[in-house]
Amino acid sequence: MKSSFPPYLRIVLLAAALLAFPLVFTGAFYRDIGVTFLLAAISASAWNIVGGYAGQVSVGHSMFFGVGAYAPLLLYTLFGWPPIAGIPLGIAIAIALAIVIGMPTFRLTGHYFSMATIAVAELIRIFVGTWDFVGAAIGLQGPARARGWWDLTFRSELPYYYIFLAVLGIVLATTAFIERRRFGFYLRAVKASERAARSLGVSVRRTKLQALALSAAFTSVAGSLYAAKTGFIDPDSGFGILVSVQMLIVAALGGAGMLFGPLLGAAILIPLQTATNTWFGGGGSGLTYILYGGIIVLIARFEPGGLLELWHRIRPRWSRRAHAA
Repeated sequence: MKSSFPPYLRIVLLAAALLAFPLVFTGAFYRDIGVTFLLAAISASAWNIVGGYAGQVSVGHSMFFGVGAYAPLLLYTLFGWPPIAGIPLGIAIAIALAIVIGMPTFRLTGHYFSMATIAVAELIRIFVGTWDFVGAAIGLQGPARARGWWDLTFRSELPYYYIFLAVLGIVLATTAFIERRRFGFYLRAVKASERAARSLGVSVRRTKLQALALSAAFTSVAGSLYAAKTGFIDPDSGFGILVSVQMLIVAALGGAGMLFGPLLGAAILIPLQTATNTWFGGGGSGLTYILYGGIIVLIARFEPGGLLELWHRIRPRWSRRAHAA
């Protein structure tokens, strides 16, 4: 029994819901949750390109996030340029970093690759924390007051929400485009079996490098948006391992390797994280680690494919029962 809602109608309804959210929930608290949700969905969707579709589980994506966050504020600090001018610089550095790191680390497979990405990200975090040129452990500060829209410094959450939503639309549209192209088939072939992919003529190493570079570019944009919104960045908020873990869990919870998996994961995880921080005050930040650890255990034990895969598996049973009834 087919669903009564065709795919394009579901996309339209989802887009309408996201567009209407800040107009329905007008409070600053709800809009802040919406902005945080969109930022988590952007970064997790970027991670999903290499971690979900290509099966290369990176736990060091914070290095690209941090580069994207530092670049706009560094140009502002040094030259007084608007932070928006630093976004292309962050993308360029992230892509170069992805190529430099990917060439040796993609010789590794499985958990060895994941361990290598963690090590590189931590080394970068420690180095940035001791480098005075980028503020060392103190970090960098953005413009206190907007000199124009190009500073991306707004008093209301509403402009940030729609800017983030537009970027999320670009990331999802790009992912949907490559999903149906040869490159997308190459990614899924590499994920299924690198040896089989090579036997079919797929350049495995180049495919993984291209996926990592594209993922790094979008992740750096997420970092730039984060820095523009907060107006501040330091080594822990930019390069901390919790940044990488959040991307991984959001994508895995909703469904890694699926277009809308990161959105579902972010829609579940961000309210949970906000609730723990709200209920327990400052102590709630420590519960974030417990929450992430518990989700990892549950996903690994009961549903490695995520909630969307679970839904696709049980939906035909419900449809058959409804049809029989």
